[in-house]
Amino acid sequence: MRQTITILSLLLFACAVYARGPLYIVGGKSMLSIDHIPQEDIESIDVLPADEESVAKWGMDASEGVIIVTLRYDTPASFHFEDFDNFTEYLASKVKWDSTMPAERVSLRLSVDGEGRASISEILDSTSKQFLKRVERAIIEAPLWTPAMRDGATVPSIHLINLQLPKGKSLPQEMGIIIR
Repeated sequence: MRQTITILSLLLFACAVYARGPLYIVGGKSMLSIDHIPQEDIESIDVLPADEESVAKWGMDASEGVIIVTLRYDTPASFHFEDFDNFTEYLASKVKWDSTMPAERVSLRLSVDGEGRASISEILDSTSKQFLKRVERAIIEAPLWTPAMRDGATVPSIHLINLQLPKGKSLPQEMGIIIR
């Protein structure tokens, strides 16, 4: 009976090891998942078959295939200024929108150029023009980012910004009419 349990344990272990899916290669490093990588950071994806050549190059981890992911940059852009390591928190502190004002939200696609200047490349959503103008002004006046790097050179990057102010205040419910 004890031998049966040992063989069963080995079979379960082998299934777990070899049934985990494809091997991801990101920046020359192997990974089991790319779920943590933002979609906008991916430049290209190449899928290689689970063949002898893949297994010879990457070992048994490649027995389910290999997916090579090329990122837009080696080091992502980052924002650091005084006590702020997050650009959205920085914007929240600079946009003058006190608790007596209605809750507002803006969602933006932000470009950071090779010199670290941030600019709005696309307005995805905004609840008011007044709030959007204040956010735009704060972005224009913001200090420079540390730009993204690829192969030792700075490159532009894209970031998503979602800001809702005042903090802790809910947006009003949108009214709709249901016609039956």
